[in-house]
This record gives sequence, structure tokens and C-alpha cells, in this order.
Amino acid sequence: MYTFGSSLLALQVQDAAPPAGSGGMLQILADASPLSQIVLAILIVFSIASWAIILFKTLSYRAVARQTATFLDVFRRSQKFSDVQAICPSLPASPLVGVFQAGYAEMTAQFRLTGQTGSPGSSPSRPILKSLEAVDRALIRAATTEVNKLERRLTFLATTASVAPFIGLFGTVVGITLAFQRIGATGSTNLAVVGPGISEALIATAAGLFAAIPAVVFYNHFVHRVKDFSAAMDDFALEFLNIAERNFT
Repeated sequence: MYTFGSSLLALQVQDAAPPAGSGGMLQILADASPLSQIVLAILIVFSIASWAIILFKTLSYRAVARQTATFLDVFRRSQKFSDVQAICPSLPASPLVGVFQAGYAEMTAQFRLTGQTGSPGSSPSRPILKSLEAVDRALIRAATTEVNKLERRLTFLATTASVAPFIGLFGTVVGITLAFQRIGATGSTNLAVVGPGISEALIATAAGLFAAIPAVVFYNHFVHRVKDFSAAMDDFALEFLNIAERNFT
């Protein structure tokens, strides 16, 4: 009896051993079903696009922060709005430039309507604003436009964070279904039969998480940065209005 039990155990171990030609992860991917390969390809595309956006936004927001600090320093040291306007083209990444130019353009338009030829801050005479509320509205519109620019492409990161795990789960469900079909077709629950299908299914889940986790982390980080830039624009708009009210009303 002991000899029979030992022989049976040895046969089971031999049947459960992986094929001699197994090539690990790459071999599993090569032997995966076409549908599972399509799922993995979609997740790889999502991951590559997400990392490209992450890199682009990281560099872009660094430039925004650097140029915004430079613009605020020039704005607070300048005596005339025309001097600030002159340096705006050299700081295109700063959202404060767009806000300032919108307010400056509205003030200039009001001075022209009232028959004053001097631009704000450039004439020794003291121009008078016709409507400070119109300047405020121009600043708000410009700030909204700049926030939309800062948020551009962040939607894709949010989509990746939300959709990628479900795509991976879909691939897992398909893989496990095929594994059970293989069990039914062969009538065997041997790991050599079930193992490849389960491995293929779990790879899809791992790929979905690999694409989603960086996307959600950096999306939250970038949303926080956009909120900081938006708060800086609101503060600048109030500072701009205070200067306009003191000098042109």
C-alpha cells in the first residue's frame, strides 16, 4: 500500500510540472488568447499615453510656477502697467499674463471710449475708468480661460484611473472563463491545464492596476497644482483691481 501511494504521488507531481519549453511571462503573453492580447494592448496604450501626459504636465507646471513668480516680481516693482505689458510676451507660460492682458485691454478700451488717448499708467495725466465692474468681469473671464488651459489633458488621466482597472478585470474574467472551459474540455483539474489560463487572467488585472495607479496619483497631484494656480490668479485679480481703483477712479 505504501509503495502504491508513493507511486501515485509521484505521478501527480510529474503531471503538475510545467512544460519544458515554458518561457515565463513572455511565453504566457505569447500563448494568450487574441482577446486577452487585445486587452493588454489597450492597457499598454493607456499607460504610455498617461506617462506622456504626466511628464508633459510636470515640466509645464514647473515652467508655470517659475514664470508666475517672475511676472509677480516685475508687476509689483513696476510703476506703470505699460511696463508690465512689455514683458508679457517673454512669459507665455504664466496664467497671470493672460489675466493681466485681459484687464489691461479692458482698461485701454474704456479710456478710448471716453476720449482719453493715453494707455493706463503710460500718460502723466490721470485717466478715469468708466466701469470698474467691467474690468472685474474681464479678469474673471480670463482667469476661467487660463484654468481651462491648465486642466487640458487631465481628463485623460482621470479616464485612465477609472477605466483601466475595469478593462483589466474584463481580461481577468475572460481568462478565467477560458480556463474553466479548458477544464471542461479536458476533464482534468491539473495545474498544467488550469495554470496558464489563470496566469493569463491575472496579468490582465496587474496591467490594469499598473496603468491606473500612476494616473490617479498624478491626477490628484495636478488638480491640487491647478487649484494653487487658480488661487494665485484670484489674488492677482484682486490686487489688479485695487491698483486700478486707486489710480483710475
